[in-house]
Amino acid sequence: MRVSRSLTIKHMAMVSAVVMVFTFIFCFILLFHFVQQNRYTTATHLESVARSVREPLSAAILKADIPEAEAILARIQPAGIVSRADVVLPNQFQALRMSFIPERPVPVMITRVFELPVQISLPIYSLERPANPQPLAYLVLQADSWQMYRFVMSALATLVTAYLLLSLMLSVAITWCINRLIVRPLRSIAREVNDVSPQERVGHQLALPRLHHDDEIGMLVRSYNRNQQLLLRQHEELNSHATHFPVSELPNKAFLLALLEQTVAREQSAALMVVACETLQDAAGVLKETQREILLLTLVEKLRSVISPRMVLAQVSGYDFAILAHGVKEPWHAITLGQQVLTVINERLPLQGIQLRPSASIGIAMFNGHLTAEQLYRRAVSAAFAARRKGKNQIEFFDPAQMEAAQQRLSEESDLLSALENQQFAIWLQPQVDTATDNVCSAEVLLRQKQPNGQWELPADLIERIEACGLIVAVGYWVLEESCRLLAAWQHKGIMMPLSVNLSALQLLHQNMVSDLLMLMKRYRIATGTLILEVTESHRIDDPQKAVDILRPLREAGVRVALDDFGMGYAGLLQLQHMKSLPVDILKIDKAFVDLIPDDTSMVSAIIQLARSLNLEIVAEGVENQAQYEWLKAAGVESVQGYLFARAVQPEIFEQDYLSGSRPHESE
Repeated sequence: MRVSRSLTIKHMAMVSAVVMVFTFIFCFILLFHFVQQNRYTTATHLESVARSVREPLSAAILKADIPEAEAILARIQPAGIVSRADVVLPNQFQALRMSFIPERPVPVMITRVFELPVQISLPIYSLERPANPQPLAYLVLQADSWQMYRFVMSALATLVTAYLLLSLMLSVAITWCINRLIVRPLRSIAREVNDVSPQERVGHQLALPRLHHDDEIGMLVRSYNRNQQLLLRQHEELNSHATHFPVSELPNKAFLLALLEQTVAREQSAALMVVACETLQDAAGVLKETQREILLLTLVEKLRSVISPRMVLAQVSGYDFAILAHGVKEPWHAITLGQQVLTVINERLPLQGIQLRPSASIGIAMFNGHLTAEQLYRRAVSAAFAARRKGKNQIEFFDPAQMEAAQQRLSEESDLLSALENQQFAIWLQPQVDTATDNVCSAEVLLRQKQPNGQWELPADLIERIEACGLIVAVGYWVLEESCRLLAAWQHKGIMMPLSVNLSALQLLHQNMVSDLLMLMKRYRIATGTLILEVTESHRIDDPQKAVDILRPLREAGVRVALDDFGMGYAGLLQLQHMKSLPVDILKIDKAFVDLIPDDTSMVSAIIQLARSLNLEIVAEGVENQAQYEWLKAAGVESVQGYLFARAVQPEIFEQDYLSGSRPHESE
């Protein structure tokens, strides 16, 4: 076994990155320190130069002898650091300017960061100074910014070079130390464990590395050795009850019972499945021993291919296998696994010129927390015998009620998948009316299923059955894609009416929800603000931060978010503190509150006030009479929907009624 990326490279890269970050920070701190020192030195030199010419310059200014003053300023030039000298009168009038060094351009960022150019201002007084002297003028000296810029770049290059070399040396030194102290011992332990032969695995002992007797690596080695000793003792105890594992090298019945004891003691949910292979039994005395071993090993590999790493496969007899499925709580999960097992076993198997079609019978017993390990095993065996009596390739539960429930669940799942594949689901649209104009402004997408009588309806328990069968994500994705396809068709015609699509909590919390929806929007080029997701309140979301993390990228991508059935779910009054953090645009008042209008308006008024404080748009659903509509309109609710205006209709009828200017369709 080889590693794709060495631990040495990983920790060297990490150390180097951290050291370089701190090196650059330290370099810039030192650079600012050096520049400030240089600024102070330059200012001191400028002040010395100014003081050397102040008295003669004062005399020349008193005599108004401009040529003499210029001659005095010209003597400053040999100093080398002064780029310009100005004589400024107290009224800010510039009386004299002398430039010594041509100005060269310096990057604007450098001048701003390091406050360039450096300059001083020295007052010039009369030679006979009164008690409260007033300056005749000010001598302003300015240093050469180019010299400072060269100093900055030179210091930066020196610091970065020096400290990068130091960082490299430190990274190499730290990496070498960590490699010698940690990586090499771990690498030797991994290689030794990897190279252990199958015969030596049980009871294998590691040598304690030198210098690691009292640290975590020593603790790791001691824990490994202690566990190996326990496994060796358990292996010896199991071998005292059975001569050896079967030829397949699978755990035997004694080992399986020991695992069942642990499962029972921990009260873990599990299912025990006994797979009785009739083909192995029928082949006894017919196939050669080598052929029978090939058949056995092939069946073992097939069984291993369908079970998860958490499950345990054992061989409890010469013809029977057992699968201990940890974590399986529902009977329909177990029967689904049983169907997968039968599928791989029933595949045609060419065996040295013989074509076999193996068959098996499967018995399942669910652990309910009130059984011993022996009782659970006997129930699974009894169920396997019952399955065999019914014929080949049958699955039976020990509890007939569990079998019936699992079959009903699978039948419902199959029916729903068939309906989805055979286009027996459709999206219908219910219009939403703008209270300001009394015109249709948007629509809500509703799911409908074709019934045996040809009518499109929404059975009362359809959504619950879809969620119970674990198909809510698949069906929800189909609804989203159909909605995006409809929006794309509208927008191609220049129609920008938005659509609202319901989203259950199970869909919202699905790991691929954000990426799938963003991909749909990109594929169909959905315009910003035309797709509205209504987060359904049938399930409470206890982790608002997780909802924020999911909804925020969707909202940034142009999706508007509405809280549906407000007041009935996680957006209820006990969760108001969570709403402030949710990226929501619209609040939908639940029909249960709208039904109370106009007799009782207290709850709706409170909800409207809350929405106003959060700057949310308000939509009321379930409006069924004119009095409700008039009250909501007067209260400032922006949009309403309900049977007062129209029931949900097919998309083509909706387009005809509301997007083409024709008279609304009278829906049944």
